[in-house]
Amino acid sequence: MRAGSRGFIVSALAVPVILYCVLVVSPYAQSFYISMTDWNGLSPERNFVGLANYTRLVKDGVFWTSLWHNVIAVVVIPVGTLTLGLFFATMIRVGRYRARGGTLNVRGGAFYRVAYFFPHVLSIAVIGVLFANVYDPTPSGLLNGLLGVAGIDPVNWLGDKSTAYAAILAVIVWMSVGFYVVLFTSSMSAIPVELFEAARLDGATRWQTFWRLTLPLIWDTVQVAGVYLGIHALDMFAIVNVMSAAGGSGGPDNATQVLGNYLYLTAFSDSEFGYATAVGVALLLLTLLFAWVSLRLTRRERIEY
Repeated sequence: MRAGSRGFIVSALAVPVILYCVLVVSPYAQSFYISMTDWNGLSPERNFVGLANYTRLVKDGVFWTSLWHNVIAVVVIPVGTLTLGLFFATMIRVGRYRARGGTLNVRGGAFYRVAYFFPHVLSIAVIGVLFANVYDPTPSGLLNGLLGVAGIDPVNWLGDKSTAYAAILAVIVWMSVGFYVVLFTSSMSAIPVELFEAARLDGATRWQTFWRLTLPLIWDTVQVAGVYLGIHALDMFAIVNVMSAAGGSGGPDNATQVLGNYLYLTAFSDSEFGYATAVGVALLLLTLLFAWVSLRLTRRERIEY
């Protein structure tokens, strides 16, 4: 077995590595080349223009607006989703104390996990239709109807520049938090109950138990979840395209425009695939930078139990 281990490993990994290179590495390499052409996506001709598309990016106001919106999302979505996910997971997993120490799952915990997770299984199209009714600008809309009860005038949530992007970010947090409730609940379930009993006997409050015991023991899960949410926040194409005003154009007046949607519009509406690919390359580099920085900043010593 030792003599043939190298050959076995090579033969086992050869096909996956080849497929990865063909289906992932090769398209990335082609993208770098296409981003230096003026290809329109339809013609077989691709004229090499060097760094002209990247020079245009630097001067493109819509690109910088889209980038700024993505930066806001990278902060708001992970912080909001992780905060709510950890809160709900803690309430479900350690929602009540035993009489003699330790903790018990809250009654109906399984139901709460299903209820929180349900929005995550809905398609983007369904969520878009659902919140089109929630954000309906007329007094008959669900949210405006509730505001009307309090005597507040109707708000055009998706048609007003001051509220459109915040409304979409709220939807993303709503649809994402359920998955992380289930994820964090599972991570907390792996913590030995004896540790909670010891913390209770030492007089630790619920906040101290969470901050000094639960969170450090599930930190690896939280770290990976934060990186994944940040990468998701750098995309946001589908939900913005479905919910933004003026038929997915990132409106009103680019108030909800993000890089993923701007890339799509540039490629398929303006037929500028070369420039759109340059936007995609910039998004790729931004994603890699975010992943590296976030992993560096959130790195901490692993705690064993």
